[in-house]
Amino acid sequence: MNIFVGNLAAEVTEAQLAELFKQFGEVKSVEVARAMFTDAPKGFGFVEMPGKRHSLAAIAGLDGKDFAGRPLKVNEARPKVEHRRRRR
Repeated sequence: MNIFVGNLAAEVTEAQLAELFKQFGEVKSVEVARAMFTDAPKGFGFVEMPGKRHSLAAIAGLDGKDFAGRPLKVNEARPKVEHRRRRR
């Protein structure tokens, strides 16, 4: 299951996020979103965990929990919506 993690502090690394989620089960991948040109963190990321049981436990256990001085917003990630660009 793909999990959205919001309200991340700028200094949070992918390794720290993986370590946080490992207490609930296997972590398949972690990605902290970054700005395209500046590479600055955007304040959110995604964690993928195999299996729904561990993913739901991580969501329940970490949503609202303080991490690096900020309360996390953790929920199931929604599928990415493709937007078409309009020409003017």
